[in-house]
Amino acid sequence: MVGLGGLIVIACPAGAQGDAQPVDFARDIQPIFEQHCYACHGEDRQRGGVRLDRRASVWRGGDSGEPGVVPGDSAASHLVHSLTGADGLKQMPLNRDPLSEPQIALVRRWIDEGADWPGGESDTDDFLQRDHWSLQPVVDPVVPDVAADPWCANPVDGFILEALRAAGLEPSPEADRRRLIRRVFFTLHGLAPTPEQVSQYVNDPRPDWYARMVDELLDSPRYGERWARHWLDIVRYADTNGFETNTPRPNAYPYRDYVIRAFNDDVPYDRFILDQLAGDTTGEDAATGFLVAGTKDIVGSPDPVLTAMQRSNELADMVNVTSTTFMGLTVACARCHHHKFDPILHGDYYAMEAFFAGVQHGERPTSAVHPELESIRAEIGLLDAEIDGYEPLARIQAEAEPHRGPVNAERNVERFAPVSARYVRIVIESTNTFEPCIDELEVYPTAADGKAPVNIALASAGGVATSSGDYVGNPKHQLAHLNDGNYGNDFSWISAEYGRGWAQITLGRVYEIDRVVWGRDRTGGYADRLATDYRIEVALEPGEWRVVATSRDRVQPGETPPTAQDVGGLAELLDRRASLRAQAGPQLIYAGRFMQPGPTHRLYRGDPAAKREVVAPDTLTVLGSLGLSPDEPEQNRRLALARSLADPDHPLTARVMVNRVWQYHFGAGLVTTPSDFGAMGAEPTHPALLDYLASRFVEGGWSIKQLHRLILSSSTFRQDSAPDESAARIDAGNALLWRFQPRRHEAEVIRDSMLLATGKLDLTMYGPGFSFFEPNENYVRVYNHKHTFGPDDWRRMVYAHHVRMERDLTFGGFDCPDGGQGTPQRPRSTTALQALNLLNSPFVVDQANHFAQRLIEDAGDGPAAQVRRAYALLYSREPADDELEACIALIEEHGLEALCRVLFNTNEFLFVE
Repeated sequence: MVGLGGLIVIACPAGAQGDAQPVDFARDIQPIFEQHCYACHGEDRQRGGVRLDRRASVWRGGDSGEPGVVPGDSAASHLVHSLTGADGLKQMPLNRDPLSEPQIALVRRWIDEGADWPGGESDTDDFLQRDHWSLQPVVDPVVPDVAADPWCANPVDGFILEALRAAGLEPSPEADRRRLIRRVFFTLHGLAPTPEQVSQYVNDPRPDWYARMVDELLDSPRYGERWARHWLDIVRYADTNGFETNTPRPNAYPYRDYVIRAFNDDVPYDRFILDQLAGDTTGEDAATGFLVAGTKDIVGSPDPVLTAMQRSNELADMVNVTSTTFMGLTVACARCHHHKFDPILHGDYYAMEAFFAGVQHGERPTSAVHPELESIRAEIGLLDAEIDGYEPLARIQAEAEPHRGPVNAERNVERFAPVSARYVRIVIESTNTFEPCIDELEVYPTAADGKAPVNIALASAGGVATSSGDYVGNPKHQLAHLNDGNYGNDFSWISAEYGRGWAQITLGRVYEIDRVVWGRDRTGGYADRLATDYRIEVALEPGEWRVVATSRDRVQPGETPPTAQDVGGLAELLDRRASLRAQAGPQLIYAGRFMQPGPTHRLYRGDPAAKREVVAPDTLTVLGSLGLSPDEPEQNRRLALARSLADPDHPLTARVMVNRVWQYHFGAGLVTTPSDFGAMGAEPTHPALLDYLASRFVEGGWSIKQLHRLILSSSTFRQDSAPDESAARIDAGNALLWRFQPRRHEAEVIRDSMLLATGKLDLTMYGPGFSFFEPNENYVRVYNHKHTFGPDDWRRMVYAHHVRMERDLTFGGFDCPDGGQGTPQRPRSTTALQALNLLNSPFVVDQANHFAQRLIEDAGDGPAAQVRRAYALLYSREPADDELEACIALIEEHGLEALCRVLFNTNEFLFVE
């Protein structure tokens, strides 16, 4: 199957029409199409075949995406290429005599004359039919009459009960309170309830105790941590780049923190989409980490072909994660040809790619400041000024002895007596290498008591930058970066002169100033191009320069300046600032960089070297058009995509999300292929229920917490999990939900619940994570597992530094995703290694010892009391008599620590039921 969708052409009889008169479609071409030629795609009935009796189908062409007929241009028409075997294609018809030259010439003439096809304009192309269930509009269904049954707590149960009774099944009775409490805690928090919480809810006499419990759990910050982990699986989040170097992304975690906050704040899902595609327009800069959360090959290539392919792969990742996450469609399958099974054109893929053509992997400054961080950053500003006050005043006398520290690539403070100035510049006479580079040139007015000084050199404060000449050819280094407030090599200015140059700031008005701060790279990444011989000058009027500081009173690198400062007081200030900076988060975030892209081309067979026509950013043809232009501004592209996905009338967005939420409650979605709602995905088990949930989701303002309440309040969720042989004979997989399906916890729940039971769980939220691996600074990272753990490693596992292609030695075996691609549904394997890890790994042995110590502290030295306390902490219940007897015997023979390890391995600890 090649060429025009596997076009098979059967040779026409001899005696084609002559060419003395214009080609007539009905007389000359239609007989060939109808009688002698047909196109198919084999017996597999895949999409992409061409019907030669449909003009729209012929014009579209085969699965390659090449246009079958280009009116007026037979040379560009893939139909002709297929008939002649041009461009390396197999000549059609396959395994038969080819068409004669006169016949092919006739087809050529018809196309070159305009390919007139009377009446063909009204034809439709079967390929683009919206006949698949997921592409139909969401219809708010009528709730089944059976919803009036006493078992039904809300309309959700009506749909479930109708399907059960149609299959000859009945639902299971409601689970007891203890089991329900544990189930809801694990579902919403990923943690076991404490014995105190179980007692509180078990003994609550109010009829609405259950609804109150659900609300309290949804209001807890533990909820966001639990559900953020689900989302991070879907969007392939990790803290390293992947590929062979697999280097860390130290500033990727703000995206993880954004997701946690968004779930806790119940950010409406339509806004959640907008933030992640265009958070630079909503004040949520970190949210666009979604776009660049995938792998990045940081090893460049001098070969432009390989470089183009790397970039093409990056864009493919963005298209794939966006289409599967929000639409449940595998658009990336159309990268090289029309989709084999779904109505997604080859050109649709590149129209989607055009949305992201201006998105580059990398860090960018963040302008977003959450309310809880405003006071922290204000205090940092005050500390900066106070710490800079320890810097000795600059001495400009020629005979002055060096008394200040050496020039530093990161940050240099030039402090002088207050002086009035409108103009400030740094004049550089020499560097350590190459042209001088300055990250940021900051100017501060004399500080007012109790107020953090503001950098008045910023362009936003009215400062205007000029220079002796600017380095050209690299967008990272621009004059505008001199006073844009952004730190790092990627936001710096470089002089046009080797070893020298000057950079100037014209302030918005005259200020009294006493401090200038500058550096080569404030993030510490680069130390080349550093000014080593310089002077700072100020002026009230243009040209009337006055020197206020120079490099001549600084000691040489490696030397220590004479000191007469309060070192102890300074040390305290530095420690306080470091602590606050850690709380405030990074100034740079790994959330992508945005720039206006060039044209996006459809690539024949996905080859960057085989560019075809220019395409505009757009949604799938089968869903309509957004009407954007090929040169649409970069930000507008992402905004348009986000708004189209969040349109209440979009047939996929709400369905896909409610299905994901259902899946994480019941272990399987109503559609069991949560990121593939296409023809190769599963049909919904309860299609009307899926649409009912989608309708309520949109109607309820896209509130995920409201969706939780609807599902959790259903009798379906509250069923007992006990098996039933007669029901299993009818529905062994429990697809109709005649009981709650027990399932093993994810790795995070096992580990976090273990730490909670031992009393060692650190509930510190947000910020840089901890690592399961030893420190390593190799260019190509080698991740060696830790074998000893301490309090710094006892936070919730969602805060672990997630390394691609590597998993934690103990819990990685419980089917943790590696971040290489999105994981919409984790597998659940059962292996001997899992049991061995939970018995013998250093982490578990250590936590078993801590658990044993806690049991002694809580219950004393008596084995019976220790066992009862262990059961309350791990299982939320009292041990049965035979369990108590067996546990006491184990303690007496092997010790309390051995019992703790055994209990960590039990199904009751490892499963939700």
